[in-house]
Amino acid sequence: MATAEISHHEDLVLEPISFTDIKWNVSNGDEAHDFPEVHLDGTQVKYFSAAMGMSSKRKREASLSSSAASNKQTVQNNWRHALMKARSHTDPWEKFHLEHYPTENANRHRYNALQKEWVVDQVNVKVQTESFAHGAMRECYRIKKLSNFSHNQDWRRDSNNAVIKRFLQPVDRQTYFDEVKLQMDAKLWGEEFNRHHPPKQIDFFQMAVLEFVDRPDRPLYHIENFIEGNYVKYNSNSGFVLGDDAHRHTPQALSHFTFERSGHELMVVDIQGVGDLYTDPQIHTVSGTEYGDGNLGTRGMALFFHSHICNSICTNLGLTPFDLAPSEIALLTANSSASNDVGTVSRGTEEIVVLPSQYQRTHLHEFLRMRSSSSIGSCASLTDSIGEWTANDIVEDDGNDSDGGIQLRSRLSSIGKNSIYVTSCDSPNHIENSSDSVPRRRPRLFSESSSASVTNNDEADRAAFRQSIDKKNRPSGVLAEIEARKKLWDAEEEDGEDCDEIRKQRTGGSVLGQIHLDMAKYHEMQRFTKPDSTGYDHEAAFYHLRHAADCGNLEAIITTARIALHLPHDVLPDLDLEETDKNIDMGVDYMRMAAIAGDRAALVYLAKAYDTGKGLGSRPISWTEAVHWYTEAIEAVKTSDEEGNYDGTMDDPTYQLLGRLGEMYRDGGHGLESDPAKAAEYLSSAADSAMAAMKGRLANKYYALAEEMNALIDNDEN
Repeated sequence: MATAEISHHEDLVLEPISFTDIKWNVSNGDEAHDFPEVHLDGTQVKYFSAAMGMSSKRKREASLSSSAASNKQTVQNNWRHALMKARSHTDPWEKFHLEHYPTENANRHRYNALQKEWVVDQVNVKVQTESFAHGAMRECYRIKKLSNFSHNQDWRRDSNNAVIKRFLQPVDRQTYFDEVKLQMDAKLWGEEFNRHHPPKQIDFFQMAVLEFVDRPDRPLYHIENFIEGNYVKYNSNSGFVLGDDAHRHTPQALSHFTFERSGHELMVVDIQGVGDLYTDPQIHTVSGTEYGDGNLGTRGMALFFHSHICNSICTNLGLTPFDLAPSEIALLTANSSASNDVGTVSRGTEEIVVLPSQYQRTHLHEFLRMRSSSSIGSCASLTDSIGEWTANDIVEDDGNDSDGGIQLRSRLSSIGKNSIYVTSCDSPNHIENSSDSVPRRRPRLFSESSSASVTNNDEADRAAFRQSIDKKNRPSGVLAEIEARKKLWDAEEEDGEDCDEIRKQRTGGSVLGQIHLDMAKYHEMQRFTKPDSTGYDHEAAFYHLRHAADCGNLEAIITTARIALHLPHDVLPDLDLEETDKNIDMGVDYMRMAAIAGDRAALVYLAKAYDTGKGLGSRPISWTEAVHWYTEAIEAVKTSDEEGNYDGTMDDPTYQLLGRLGEMYRDGGHGLESDPAKAAEYLSSAADSAMAAMKGRLANKYYALAEEMNALIDNDEN
């Protein structure tokens, strides 16, 4: 190489020649040399000969092949080690000798949430006679269930450990089925949540009803598997939201997701369990009548949203933030947990009953310390009393008990060096430390994805379910709600429907509006007020009241109007606005919305306001408008308003409104022409109405005025 050429490469380092020294990179830009091209590692290079390139390629392929073989061997060794470890485990319930208990026949009832039907099969079980855990409402029993595929009836090898629960006090048999239906419906919404690819997949524990057919009265129990790991309550049905752990955004996003995807029809709350395997949820619905006493309806939804700020998962799922007042957002941002009440209203507020086992009595200090641990939810139990799953659980129990693909162990967390084994009872009973040396096993789940519970039409049912909720999806924001309602009205008008009917239907029917109204009422009740505060947040309360009114809630519309116009009101009775033309104009606007919806008090108010000019703000007196609203108010007596309510007529009876119409047509003015004929007609009707109401003196007055108008008509004709 010439000296002139070397001068252009000031960073050239002299080293012993290597294979790369004879490689010519195309990126050098020198195309004068026509060398063979060889592609290695995605880079286009040129060598002095193809043989050199192929030799290098063979070496690299050999290296990659050796690495792949090594990785494959490592995976095989890991699986072999896991299998040997599983086989070495003994049945943790062996010491209870459940195999010595009599075999019982039972019907297992499982619910298919897609087809909304129950599937029943027969199972053989052995049940321990004494309960091992109980709370204030339910008690739990150990049980072994024989595999349906067992041919030799070997209870030691072919059975699985499970837990059955029953209520301590007699309840209606339907209650057992309702709880299973609730959890399976929640499980279906969990699958829909997974379909939108959240960072962490979730699932709900499978539950079934077990009916002992050979026992007197055929008693019912719930059957489910215990959950291994740390049991945590992520939110409740009454507003508690766990907010002190950043990676626990998934449960809160799930509740928000179900609200929007269902079109505001329901919300899955009371999320609790181990990791992302949940159990014992609650579903709020609009009516508040389904799914037991824990269904708080829109009030429960309001409690959730008051303590929820959208997190990164909500954003990734495309969920719309719920509108909160600035003071509420500031409070939530400052506090890691919006509520200290983690209990479940109407279902989990019972006092915890905990009885120590024999082992715990000898270690009472440790028992009391663990019982007070705040990280334990529903019902924790001892490894000594519940134990773990048998080694046979690694093999399919039967076609009905697949685990649904839940990789639970990868999601479990531990506290220090301890692990807690949990089953879903109502309250803690037995809690014990389990050292790291104790083998940990993944629980078996009764999955609905079995051949017995899922028909050949399962995929079609899932597709139909997804298609139906795709049409229902509705944002949580007020602006989107207003826009959606406006589009609906415009579409109905284009279809040529009755415009008067459309106008009347522009209020009511908004679930989001009802939630905001409930939130305003909760503020008035000081539900969100700190104990040391002297009053509630008036600005936040009025903020939600306005949002409810903007969503078309009739009660909120009327209340907002009456607050702005300084009229008596039942909701937020101590709230007053400054008496300005702006606020009065706002009040008249809301009063007009209520009048269009058919509220008689609003109709009368507008009629009198346009008649006298009082409480009209910047608007002028207009008797034409007054006549319109007086007429609507008279007709409103015959019908109900949009919400189906009939207003009383004691304050403004019909005969008074008819008499005023007659007087206005008699006098004329403010844009209304005098018309003696209409005046006589209205005055005569007012007299008849007063006579029917037993107002004889007033009726005579109206008859006399009507005669005057008739006489005036006769004079004009002559």
